[in-house]
Amino acid sequence: MAGASLLTLLDDIAAVLDDVALMTKVAAKKSAAIADDVTTMTKVATQKTAGVLGDDLALNAQQVAGVRADRELPVVWAVAKGSLVNKAILVPAALLISAFLPSLIVPLLMLGGAFLCFEGAEKIVHKLHHAKGDDSAKADITEQYADLAAMEKDKIKGAVRTDFILSAEIIVIALGTIAAAPFVQQVSVLIAIALVMTAGVYGLVAGIVKIDDAGLWLGRRESSVSQAFGRFLLNLAPWLMKFLAFAGTLAMFLVGGGILVHGIAPLHHVVEGLAQSSGVAWLVSNSLNALAGLVAGLLILAVLKAKQRLQKKS
Repeated sequence: MAGASLLTLLDDIAAVLDDVALMTKVAAKKSAAIADDVTTMTKVATQKTAGVLGDDLALNAQQVAGVRADRELPVVWAVAKGSLVNKAILVPAALLISAFLPSLIVPLLMLGGAFLCFEGAEKIVHKLHHAKGDDSAKADITEQYADLAAMEKDKIKGAVRTDFILSAEIIVIALGTIAAAPFVQQVSVLIAIALVMTAGVYGLVAGIVKIDDAGLWLGRRESSVSQAFGRFLLNLAPWLMKFLAFAGTLAMFLVGGGILVHGIAPLHHVVEGLAQSSGVAWLVSNSLNALAGLVAGLLILAVLKAKQRLQKKS
């Protein structure tokens, strides 16, 4: 009897092991399918946000430019860490708002868009003001940034602040593309996008700000080809930074204006109608978005300046 009981027990254990093996195979297949779904959704969401990622790159490269050569990478790293903190706040916040208060997403994005437009307008007015050769204003800037550490902190704060708005738009766009997916997959996709875009954007920013150093290093090599390429990089660096300064400011109006236009239904219909009837929809749509952003930014700047004057008088 004892032998028969032992054999029965062994049969039961074998049956359980067979069941476990079968369930493991099924679970592995489901996990692989989920992983494939997450990968696919991440690709789609990344494609949808590619335009904003380009703006993010231009803006951040412009924001961290101008610091001492030996401090460029530490500044980029500081901004990258700030960007990760932004995303650690934005990903759960976006999921919570989407689940419980979806009506808040558009107004919050519009506030961020208006702020981007304001920053862009402030940069233009600031540049035009100093282009006139206002020596007293230049002296103020020299005093303001006499402490290089203070200048770095200002640049880092500005870059992290701008990153917050752009990251919010990227995450909301990504969330919109996976709204029908299960919650776990939504979380996985958003985390993947947050990490990939942070590593990609700030890796490229680090490379851009060190182009001149790469040129100097290549210029010291014995190879004539290396020296020629080094000279090319050295000549390229200042023009690239000028282009990024222009592209970064333009991106503020494109992104901010685009958010505002999309958030105001009648204006959005007008812009879309003009774009579709033009034959060059992409160009007209982006041009009108940038124009709307410029007008909005200048209006906000004018209102804030007027408020400051009134406060001084009172």
